[in-house]
Amino acid sequence: MYGSHRTSSSRYRRHAAATLTATAALVTAACSSGQTTTLKLNPSAVGGAKPGAVLQELRITPAPGSRDADPAAGITVTALHGKVTHVTVRTAGDPVTGALSGNGKSWRSAWTLNTSQSYTVTATGTDGKGHPITTTSTFRTLTPSQTFQTEIYEGQNQAYGVGMPLMLIFSRPVTDRAAVERSLRLTTSKPVVGAWYWDDGEHLDFRPRDYWPANTTVSFDGRLNGVEGGKGMYGTYDLTQTFSIGQSVIAVASTSIHRTLIYVGGKLAYNWPISTGRATMPTPDGTYLTVEKHNPVRMIGGGKKGSPGYYNELVNFAVRFTFSGDYYHSAPWSVVDQGTTNVSHGCVNLPPAAAKTYYNMTIPGDPITITSSPKAGQWDDGWTEWFLSWHEYLKGSALHEAVEAGPGGSRFVSPSALPADSASAPLGTSQPGNFLAG
Repeated sequence: MYGSHRTSSSRYRRHAAATLTATAALVTAACSSGQTTTLKLNPSAVGGAKPGAVLQELRITPAPGSRDADPAAGITVTALHGKVTHVTVRTAGDPVTGALSGNGKSWRSAWTLNTSQSYTVTATGTDGKGHPITTTSTFRTLTPSQTFQTEIYEGQNQAYGVGMPLMLIFSRPVTDRAAVERSLRLTTSKPVVGAWYWDDGEHLDFRPRDYWPANTTVSFDGRLNGVEGGKGMYGTYDLTQTFSIGQSVIAVASTSIHRTLIYVGGKLAYNWPISTGRATMPTPDGTYLTVEKHNPVRMIGGGKKGSPGYYNELVNFAVRFTFSGDYYHSAPWSVVDQGTTNVSHGCVNLPPAAAKTYYNMTIPGDPITITSSPKAGQWDDGWTEWFLSWHEYLKGSALHEAVEAGPGGSRFVSPSALPADSASAPLGTSQPGNFLAG
């Protein structure tokens, strides 16, 4: 019968993120002197080569002795005439790895460098005549005047439902969104296909193409230290987090036949009578996710205190799925209407025993789909990532690429290279256009 007070979706997201967040650890920088390039040569091998000529055989970028190198540019070693054979990087910051090009002419670091950090690069290779050369260079990255921080909604080692998006929140608007996406990696215990989606410049989500496989462990690695998220604005922290996906619990409610089906582990477990929003306050269509639950919840509405429709009640076993105040909850007062008539203020009324059963099994991120309503769902009124089809979701990526993740990490791939999607609604994924009015 009841519905709770209204809440701004953007404020709710920020508040929720601030209370259930993981922030990265700061790695302290170690200073060193601006040491210039040094070379170790075999005199008999190089013969009469002039020192100036040898200096040009292996070129290290950033320039040796630099005190304000751009961390977003990383490190590059180039052989002008011969080849690069090996590169090592010493630093007090995050370890630096990289890879040689296929032809051996260059080496490039895999990630951005830390801000405000010193690096010593030792490169070995050969000159144009095959003579061995070793070059060492020291430089320091810049200290940015503008920075951004990143938080993740998911809590460390917490469990979430199969629809849960991974949600990142940035302290300042990001304009180079592609650079940020390239800095993010996922490791999943089971193979997953998904994509990144920018809700705006401060909110970035990852959603699988279909619901997560049940009982999947997800590890997030954001190499954000040194990423230039906007002109002159750099990340100064890396961010890591591990969480899990629990069993599959999926609810589907019909406002027209007044029943909700509850699927557990891919099988129909319950078929309960319900009462949804009355004609003047219909429960909106859409595939939502459980956001939070409380027992009890105080629900206030219906106009001013003393007016005919005013209510102020404690409601038991309440599971929220919209920010504006729609819940699955116990409603002993409407049992006589459940299964036949819609009498609530927008919530899904359940028999008390059913509400308790659902309350005890659900966790944040479990899908809830409302169908056949005369009212369309509203984007961002809840975690509404599943309002979008896979093709629509892909458009929200700055790179316009999909992500393939698994036990070995993740990589960006062209959507056209993905295998065909065999998942079907409501157990494997959401129905396209699910938020439209029935």
